[in-house]
Amino acid sequence: MIDEFGRVAGLITIEDVLEQIVGEIEDEFDIVEDEGDIFGLADRTYRVSGDTSIERVNEAFGVTLVPPGDERDFDTIGGLVAHEMGHVPKRGESTELAGLNFVVLHTKGGAVRWFKVSPAEAGDKPS
Repeated sequence: MIDEFGRVAGLITIEDVLEQIVGEIEDEFDIVEDEGDIFGLADRTYRVSGDTSIERVNEAFGVTLVPPGDERDFDTIGGLVAHEMGHVPKRGESTELAGLNFVVLHTKGGAVRWFKVSPAEAGDKPS
């Protein structure tokens, strides 16, 4: 929208128009704060943000990644995986933790942005 002075006053997207007609549309950009960044994928795996808390991952997958009282202090799954691998992982690298296979999908700025997470199978070996 343009205001009376010829400046951009706002932006209306197709999604905004459709939401006025059919109601709220949720997509990957509508993330509720503190709800975590864990999304189910069509192939029955999950996309997990590297900055998702370890507690959130534990709850979502029913695992214990870091036992209570462990002296290691990690807040995010990205930090824990990087520590376990001994380096900042690159795209395509994977590791297994607590019966889950973590494959790096995307990195940015020296940190993992997204993992693909699936139950580890007997034949899975980290690269």
